[in-house]
Amino acid sequence: MKAAIITIGDEILLGQILDTNSRFIARELTALGAETVEMRSVGDTRSDILQALADTFKIADTVIITGGLGPTKDDITKSALAEFFHTTLTFNSQVYTWLEELFAANPARLNAYNKTQAILPKNCTPLKNLKGSACGMWFEQEGKIVVSLPGVPFETEYLLPAEVLPRLKEKFTDLHLAYRLFTVYDIPEAELAMRLAGFEQTLDENTKLAYLPSPGFVRLRLTAKGADVKKLPQVATQLKQALGTIAFTEGEQSPEDFCAAQLKTLGRTVACAESCTGGNIAHLITSVPGSSAYFLGGVVAYANDVKVQVLGVHADDLKKYGAVSEQVALQMAQGARRVTGADYAVATTGIAGPDGGTAEKPVGTVWISVAGPNGAVARRFLFSHTRERTIGKASVTALQMLLKAVQGKLDKPCDYK
Repeated sequence: MKAAIITIGDEILLGQILDTNSRFIARELTALGAETVEMRSVGDTRSDILQALADTFKIADTVIITGGLGPTKDDITKSALAEFFHTTLTFNSQVYTWLEELFAANPARLNAYNKTQAILPKNCTPLKNLKGSACGMWFEQEGKIVVSLPGVPFETEYLLPAEVLPRLKEKFTDLHLAYRLFTVYDIPEAELAMRLAGFEQTLDENTKLAYLPSPGFVRLRLTAKGADVKKLPQVATQLKQALGTIAFTEGEQSPEDFCAAQLKTLGRTVACAESCTGGNIAHLITSVPGSSAYFLGGVVAYANDVKVQVLGVHADDLKKYGAVSEQVALQMAQGARRVTGADYAVATTGIAGPDGGTAEKPVGTVWISVAGPNGAVARRFLFSHTRERTIGKASVTALQMLLKAVQGKLDKPCDYK
């Protein structure tokens, strides 16, 4: 099954909101075994919506649309769909009953505007939305399917798995698309590609390897189509063999997910002391649901006075070695552990740039330390001349060091470049 995704809304084209719906839909379709061949965003203009429908209808078996289903005049998706399918808008009593159920606790909210949500293209199959007033719509024509969903992300995230994917499974019983994800650490993208060049030459036409770089790691996506799907486990094993001793994890979990799993399993707690990363490590840790079970707190110690007064860093060491040093990183981590009572603490101090570097400590220099029940370790890294990349790489590397410390695999201190 080939699929296309259309998002409708001027707010997307103006950059006022992020299009998270397309990402969610594409991931769900891929997991189903479908191939997304196009994504497109258009404004709230009838001609643009109709053109997008006409174009995608030619190249895809299924077109999924989000947006433009609200009760206000600028929401024109329903009328555009009625025109595209040569039908009329009509009152749907079943959908009106759903609206009455939705507003049962406050009937006054079912006003004239909300009642228009029961007016739909005559030839659609309504999809019940338990999360909002705009129902989804399912159309079939010429052996192809068009699905229209609300633009509100949590409504799309409910309707797609609850109403759409089960219908697609019934309609397309022979879906053949699968992928495996690997997250590779401690190696630049270009160097990794050179390492895997021989492996890539062995791949069939319907099996592809994609490189998805992020600060601190590279994701590898191994995708197979058609008959090659059956070979995917074997090819994935060959890829792991080609990676050799390079550090990697398998699956869609992020570094913070792996840390969370280990901390929960072992019943350990963690804290942060951050300078150059500015709280980004704490943000990554707390982005995982349930992080309150193991994350006790963090200190963003940008100023030296905060390092001294809150974390207990020795003022003399700051003067002698500087804020970006092994000694200060170690004391920051130990101080965070002492202040919070956490089992482990991770600390960063560095020069994110663009200014502040020297010949001895260039921009991108970061010391990362992890303190735990068995002592503290600090390592020096030289990341990037770009501020955002240095912060990102330092944050991910700190999580890797934390994970290794929790697992008892963190070796003695050493320098890395």
